Amino acid sequence: MVVVLLASCSVCALSLGTPYVPPHRLLASVLDGDTTLAGIVVTELRVPRLVLALIAGACLGAAGLVLQEALRNPLAVPEMLGVSSGAALGVAAPLVLTLSLPAAVQPLLAIGGAALGGGLTLLAAGLGRSPSAVLLTGAAVAAALQAALLVLMVMADQLDLQLIYRYLLGSLSARTWDDVTGLWPWLLVAVPALVLCAPVLSVMRLGDEDAEALGVRAQRARLAALAIAVVLIAPVTAVCGPVAWVGFLAPHLARWFNPAAGAVRWLPWSAAWGAVVVVVADVPARLALAPVETPAGAWTALLGVPAGVALMRSGGRGRGRAARRRPAAPTDAREPLYGSRRTASGTADEFPRAGTCTEARGGEPGRGGPSGAVPPASGTAGTEDAR
Repeated sequence: MVVVLLASCSVCALSLGTPYVPPHRLLASVLDGDTTLAGIVVTELRVPRLVLALIAGACLGAAGLVLQEALRNPLAVPEMLGVSSGAALGVAAPLVLTLSLPAAVQPLLAIGGAALGGGLTLLAAGLGRSPSAVLLTGAAVAAALQAALLVLMVMADQLDLQLIYRYLLGSLSARTWDDVTGLWPWLLVAVPALVLCAPVLSVMRLGDEDAEALGVRAQRARLAALAIAVVLIAPVTAVCGPVAWVGFLAPHLARWFNPAAGAVRWLPWSAAWGAVVVVVADVPARLALAPVETPAGAWTALLGVPAGVALMRSGGRGRGRAARRRPAAPTDAREPLYGSRRTASGTADEFPRAGTCTEARGGEPGRGGPSGAVPPASGTAGTEDAR
């Protein structure tokens, strides 16, 4: 399903638009360096936009899974932890303050803002001692950073305001190969760290106490997970803006299609579903109101939140049905300490089960029941039952 969706949406992204390029001419336009208008549009505008959508979606999907597993909360997304808002603030502030900075510095500003938002969240929540406290505190920090962004938008002139507004919604419009090549150094740092972090995330799911018992320091692991998420999110946010709710929807899709797996197997699927979500959302963003382009982040938020909520509800019902279908333990696996048994005469005698006298009196042999007296035998049948 992932391959089919990616292939079909990629063909639509490269073919549809003005000018229209038939699908059978796409490969020749890319490989042969077609100098016609259609070839230039495909190779210089649509292909880098598609590659950027794939990279951005994969980074956001993987970062969302890292945050959710590290905090053990399915609602832990970059938008709720101050990471995306901090990265957007770090990029938008120099634009409003008319600071001329090279394009290579923007990822650094985004990383600084994302680290500021995530660090404030963890510090205010006591360095992540409680996952629920981290999520609630992150929502407050994200609201404060968004308020700072609104103040900057008030200070901006009309032209800068339009740029900031489009950037804050997350847009892939007018992106070139320079934007794509600027992401590779950060990916070379984030991907190996992500591979090393995946087994630790599986241990973190057990809880802080069990993780500590297995040799994983929970607070340090949570800080490391936040750092990896920042390195994944901030460069993408610097180029595309905060593409909303991809980090929320992609991990839930990965879990819904493979609920029995762990974090190690969910991680590549979450990245793949994140790429699918962004590519699928970018097609209507470019074509729905043509010739006007709408931000891709608006479409991911419009479609991602209802779909994520539906996946969470269906996943919860599936787990409930699985628990109800689970067979009960055999009745003779744990016999009660005392019980009744029918004798030959038809009466029910109360007596300890065989083999439980020692347990009832703390290991003293020969004692029967809590009073220490063995019930009297009533007839032959009673003697046989007691024996």
